[in-house]
Amino acid sequence: MRADRLLSMLMLLQTHGRCTARQLASQLEVSERTIYRDVTALSTAGIPVYTEGGPGGGITLLEDYRTDLTGLRPEEAQALSLLSIPEPLARLGVGDALKTALLKLSAAVPAAARGQQERLRQRIHLDARGWFHQEEPTPCLECLQQAIWQDRPVRMVIRGEFGAQIEQLVDPYGLVAKASRWYLVFASEGRLRALPVMRILTAEMSAGCFERPADFDLQAFWSAWSAAYEQAGRAHFAARVAAAPELVHSLTLGQPPHLPLPAAPTPRAAWQELTITFDSFETARTQLLGYGGAVEVLAPFALRCSLADFARQSLAVYAPDEG
Repeated sequence: MRADRLLSMLMLLQTHGRCTARQLASQLEVSERTIYRDVTALSTAGIPVYTEGGPGGGITLLEDYRTDLTGLRPEEAQALSLLSIPEPLARLGVGDALKTALLKLSAAVPAAARGQQERLRQRIHLDARGWFHQEEPTPCLECLQQAIWQDRPVRMVIRGEFGAQIEQLVDPYGLVAKASRWYLVFASEGRLRALPVMRILTAEMSAGCFERPADFDLQAFWSAWSAAYEQAGRAHFAARVAAAPELVHSLTLGQPPHLPLPAAPTPRAAWQELTITFDSFETARTQLLGYGGAVEVLAPFALRCSLADFARQSLAVYAPDEG
């Protein structure tokens, strides 16, 4: 803790130029006597910090030392200016502290580099949120965070399928933020699991503490779990189709066509055959219907028949009334 405090003191002196012992004590939440002891420790370590008495006096650094306190190179100072507070950290309650730290570092950048910082900030902006993003309710996030820090079991109620509510007693190991969504990593009945925090309706710390495995690695677990999750969620229904060449790209990506279907159909002899995958039979039928007559399903036969049936139903609805 003292090393952190000494570094914070250096940052404050770099930012403000000169501070009184009272100001530093207030900022660092220690006594003035501790501040003077820290000044002595810094001076002994070779840091050119000194005190001046009288009106306008205080604790300061030599000017030559201040210009290179952070050791930031110009390109590092530019990178610093692009940092912002990720939404998950803000929701975890550390956004203000991180913002203050970034401001201190920014103020500590040599004056010659500050103009470059502002120049870059006005030319590059990073927005990590997805389109149509809505903040997910996570009322239990603070309780989970405290339980994780204290190695306390948590009794929680989870929202299951079809509105069911499931109560569980778990050992919370960690929190992971993935694309602005928080996940709880926990142990239950001898198994490690991960669950979106938004599905936790209530959470309450239980008495006692659990023993966290000494060899547990949160990052390693998450890498393995997320890889398995992605593998399980990959498309597993394959269809063999023939398609107009201009639609092959969007078909390969599994997306609806971004270009209008050609007014004059491409000769059938120029069509290309390819195998594409979908999440399910129903997804394949829905997406392929959107291509109209520019795509023909060759296999499986069941999908081909289903598309024909849906096409006949649509034709029956939109056919001109001959009566």
